[in-house]
Amino acid sequence: MIKFLKTSGTWAMSIITLVFTFAPETIFERYRLLQNFSDEVNVALNRVGTFIIIFILSILFNTFYLLCRNSVEIKEKNHCIKIEYGDIFEMHDCRKVIPFDECFTTSVGNLPSDIKPTSICGQYLEKNPQIDMQSLIDSAQLKPSKSRSKYQNKKRYDSGTLVPNGEYLLMSFAKLDKDGLGTFFSRDEFLDSLSTLWKEIDKYYGQKDVCISILGSGTTRMDSGLLNQQELLDIIISSYKLSPHKIKLPCKLHIVCKKSDGFSLNKIGENI
Repeated sequence: MIKFLKTSGTWAMSIITLVFTFAPETIFERYRLLQNFSDEVNVALNRVGTFIIIFILSILFNTFYLLCRNSVEIKEKNHCIKIEYGDIFEMHDCRKVIPFDECFTTSVGNLPSDIKPTSICGQYLEKNPQIDMQSLIDSAQLKPSKSRSKYQNKKRYDSGTLVPNGEYLLMSFAKLDKDGLGTFFSRDEFLDSLSTLWKEIDKYYGQKDVCISILGSGTTRMDSGLLNQQELLDIIISSYKLSPHKIKLPCKLHIVCKKSDGFSLNKIGENI
């Protein structure tokens, strides 16, 4: 609220400075709010009244702007992050990161070990039913981790590593338990995954914008408990800012969000 009022006040001060600088004095002398007082007092009251009206209009405009905006840009001297509402599959002219599990599972269904059809990975696989994941992994020369997955002792790949496939970058992400279900990250493991991801994106982005979703949204449990989309977004932004591996301008990192209860673009940064 304080930040909101400061922004509205800054807008009001900028506008009122222009009004007081260029508006002729006769405008403020025209209306006498207090008939029994001097012209100087009435001019002062008119100026105060003008400021109050402009400040209220600034608050109304700022409120409308915050309620209606669909994206936020965080610009710094060497990078730009754009957080926006949308669908990652409808993004154009960019590389899109699709999170898989650590074994790059491709079976979609309702079994515990299957990729859920409603997930981003599930939607991608249903759009690409003939995908040969092992061939893509071999082409990327991606080496498996030294340790095996808890699920059927399968080969696993470090969380955050990428396999390119056209405009998509397929990402190893969720760890699996013995039943093939995604297990929970510790906060350090999540940050390590992000650190690896930024390094991999730096290698594969090819002078194009890169688009990611809010990784782990709704399912990732950290040491401090289940984190919501708002908290995860702040962690991702903070990690990217601290990473030495960034997408070079004028290219941007896009983070695509879904509108949901308790989430707002206007609350970005509150959990950092």
